[in-house]
Amino acid sequence: MIKLILVKRYAQGLAGALGDDAEFATVSRELTEFQERITSHAALKEILASPFVAARKKTRVIQDILAALDFQEKTRRLVLLLLEHGRLDLLGAILEELPALWNERRGVTTFEVSAVVSLGEVQKKKLQEKLERLEGRPVFLRYSIDPGLVAGLSLKKGNLVYDASVRGNLAKIKERISEG
Repeated sequence: MIKLILVKRYAQGLAGALGDDAEFATVSRELTEFQERITSHAALKEILASPFVAARKKTRVIQDILAALDFQEKTRRLVLLLLEHGRLDLLGAILEELPALWNERRGVTTFEVSAVVSLGEVQKKKLQEKLERLEGRPVFLRYSIDPGLVAGLSLKKGNLVYDASVRGNLAKIKERISEG
């Protein structure tokens, strides 16, 4: 629970510090590239995770990597801040949370769409158009596959879940039957 709160705070801070869509795209890409480099390099992962390596040495290693990659100042500052507080492991979760917070800041509603199979482009477009009509503003859709749905869709907007799946309908029927 505490990690979720920290992730949200770091992501909100970063989203608030970004000026425009171009900067958001650049910083997101840089952070993703940094995350991929860290996770794909076994020796580097070991150094960063080790309690026996001095914090100064870890900072120097990360600074050298950031300098070689020529990242923007905001990217470097976030990475070094996470490292300083021993929270570099939160970077992946921050990257997942960032687009929704960036969209929220711009007045775009984010929906998490779960389906049994990947939706086609026509289906995605129709869903987006319908949701934009219902919301009265632009929407951003984040898709995922959930084999447990059986059929249909599940939409999540913040804490609200709209379940238009067979599993959801069966649960409603079961609830009605148990109520008498």
